[in-house]
Amino acid sequence: MARQLPYQTLREIFTRFQQAEPTPEGELDHTNAYTLLVAVALSAQATDVGVNRATKDLFPIADTPQKMLALGEEGLIEHIKTIGLYRNKAKNVIKMAKILVEDYGGEVPNSRAALESLPGVGRKTANVVLNMWWRFPAQAVDTHIFRLGNRAGIAPGKDVVAVERAIEDNIPVDFQLHAHHWMILHGRYVCTARKPKCGTCLIRDLCEFEEKVL
Repeated sequence: MARQLPYQTLREIFTRFQQAEPTPEGELDHTNAYTLLVAVALSAQATDVGVNRATKDLFPIADTPQKMLALGEEGLIEHIKTIGLYRNKAKNVIKMAKILVEDYGGEVPNSRAALESLPGVGRKTANVVLNMWWRFPAQAVDTHIFRLGNRAGIAPGKDVVAVERAIEDNIPVDFQLHAHHWMILHGRYVCTARKPKCGTCLIRDLCEFEEKVL
């Protein structure tokens, strides 16, 4: 675990991220808060590309909890069976739809606690929805952010909650809305797990990683 980078270094890192990609966006296709919630829930242990392929035909016919319930679990399975853990995910999505209809009037709630109370929705999923739909600076820590945060010293922590807190506590507020998107994209495409592309990394000179490669 690298040491926590100081304020001035973090400001320079995120200034560079912002200059390279002023308005980063998530890569999951969605049309409203509900389809975003479902897409993120389906993305656990699956790629965004794979989820988008499965939901391309699903969301046009099931973009509300009511329509998802009408489709039913078996109907949903036919659309998402190419995604890992699809049976359990289908069960959770249908349960989630039922709760949203019965307890929330068919609307997606926008508090972390309410979101996390839904089947198949953990803290990361809740944070993604809060950030992407309601523009709240919630930090959804995935494997890419956890690796980058600890490797570079941007937000070190022993677990995802500690990394989330390190982001909130240390990254300047004016960068927090997009912070997790910049970190995900950098971790996914540059600071990769096995062969990080240090030679083309735009924060190479600021990073704490001791095993930089060309």
